Amino acid sequence: MKRSVDLFRSPMPIQTALPLSERIDPIPMLQLRLIHKSFGRHKVLNDINLEVGKGEVVAIIGPSGSGKTTLLRCINYLTRPDAGEVIINGIPLQPDPPWWHLHRAEQHQLRRQVQGIGMVFQRFNLFPHMTALENIIEAPIHIRRLPRSDAEALAHELLKKVGLDHKAGSYPPQLSGGEQQRVAIVRALAMNPQLMLFDEVTSALDPELVGEVLGVMRQLAREGMTMLVVTHEMQFARDVAHRVVFMDNGAIVEMGSAEEIFTQPKHNRTRAFLRQILER
Repeated sequence: MKRSVDLFRSPMPIQTALPLSERIDPIPMLQLRLIHKSFGRHKVLNDINLEVGKGEVVAIIGPSGSGKTTLLRCINYLTRPDAGEVIINGIPLQPDPPWWHLHRAEQHQLRRQVQGIGMVFQRFNLFPHMTALENIIEAPIHIRRLPRSDAEALAHELLKKVGLDHKAGSYPPQLSGGEQQRVAIVRALAMNPQLMLFDEVTSALDPELVGEVLGVMRQLAREGMTMLVVTHEMQFARDVAHRVVFMDNGAIVEMGSAEEIFTQPKHNRTRAFLRQILER
């Protein structure tokens, strides 16, 4: 072992995010209640309970295979939970009665709730035959029903925000990995999401490109975007997250402020994981 347990008491400096009282609406934007998910006999999520306030940034950390990605996918129903509730602004995404028994107006409201959740993946998932601009405007035109001129104006505005307006006409193979990931973030933002989910968005990038993507995410956090971020970037979690959630074996083992988790973790499993990560 390279360092003693003091590893947790004298880590890299923590640049605390704005206090919750100054940033976060007390009404939860997201509530997860007793979420379960299995694939065959393999239980991936077990009794997940979590609330996220408006404007809150929650970092989710833990070893590979602990259920972090599946949890994000259950939130926006890319993966359907086997049991439990996902509630956005007080409205369950799997209502009782079932979706098809609801009135049309209620169905429309639920679709809007799902559309209000943006997700950025490990891989960029851009259409290679479309330019950056075309990738961004596709969903706003066909789902939000924006006129093409409005969608293009929005895309250019967002590309400027991430320093890529000059790449609007470039195709994905002409972009670096960091540029492609920033375009993917812009594509999600163009749907005007209330909640952004980030799934290890820097894991496929060369080390020198990580900073430019994290910089965009830091800016979103400063602007008050509600974010759940699955990450192995511990310094980012320290600096930006209001809370850190540690998962292992499909369960939430421990959660608390960045300072609590990174300097005084209470659970032995959390301590072992952080020691392994921080000693690299």
